[in-house]
Amino acid sequence: MFGFKHENDLVKLLPEVRGKYKCDVPMSKHTWFGVGGPAEVMYFPEDDEDLSVFMKTRPYNLPLCVIGGGSNLLVRDGGIPGVVIKLDSKYYRRCQVDGTIITCGAGMRNSDLRKILLDNALGGLEFLCSIPGHLGGSIKTNAGCYGKETKDVLIKVTVVDEEGSIFDVPAKDLMLGYRCSHFPDDWIITSLTLQAEPQDPAKTNKILNEHKEKRMASQPHNQRTAGSTFKNPEGLRAWELIKKSGCADLVVNGAKVSEKHCNFLINTGNATAHDIETLGETIVKRVKEETSITLEWEVKRIGVSK
Repeated sequence: MFGFKHENDLVKLLPEVRGKYKCDVPMSKHTWFGVGGPAEVMYFPEDDEDLSVFMKTRPYNLPLCVIGGGSNLLVRDGGIPGVVIKLDSKYYRRCQVDGTIITCGAGMRNSDLRKILLDNALGGLEFLCSIPGHLGGSIKTNAGCYGKETKDVLIKVTVVDEEGSIFDVPAKDLMLGYRCSHFPDDWIITSLTLQAEPQDPAKTNKILNEHKEKRMASQPHNQRTAGSTFKNPEGLRAWELIKKSGCADLVVNGAKVSEKHCNFLINTGNATAHDIETLGETIVKRVKEETSITLEWEVKRIGVSK
């Protein structure tokens, strides 16, 4: 653990901004798993210019981490040293519609797209509405479901880089692949532009409801989970490998494999991040022993152990 009794020591070194700094913030309040130690400092930028000033004038070698809605994130129990950036102001939840082109702040929730599509007689983005979290995170992981991925509808993004420069990047330059991207880690995506298509709201609503029904039938809901834990190996399904390897009933203290979908891990209420990570690593080990296939985590793990 790092010394939070001196929590203001780091803040004194940080640049003056229009956004907000908060010290010793429990990350359990910012992740869907509901676990994790504190962020030493969290920074909530007011807008891109504010973030740019921070990036240009921050202390050299300051540890930085950017989070979105926390839906695909496991923060370890020791917390996160340095500064955690979260795009959570009104500016980062804005949306503009120009015909079939939708530009959104990276802090907007995926689920908020539903109303935008229906109000503007648009479709083609229904799959994104089904993905938990914020739109910015959908880019980093090239999130997808129901036969579509983010890269299929993305036109461009706006980025603030480590030097504080603000610029647009076409989708093709982000090199988005299956549940991954290959752009620099120091790029912070602050907004994204999506290509929708004209569609009768009744049809859009029908598709959205069908997606919801499928999720409710096949995935856990109203539980503390981070969605699919492992990526599907090429040509295979992670859940089938997990089940085949006898891992469908595994439990580690307050962490367990979902009874509804064994590629989902659940915090039953008193799990620690260590419990969840240990459960996941146990699955990786057993699947490797049984099938010779190494599962790759889809959930992002950050922070230090306690």
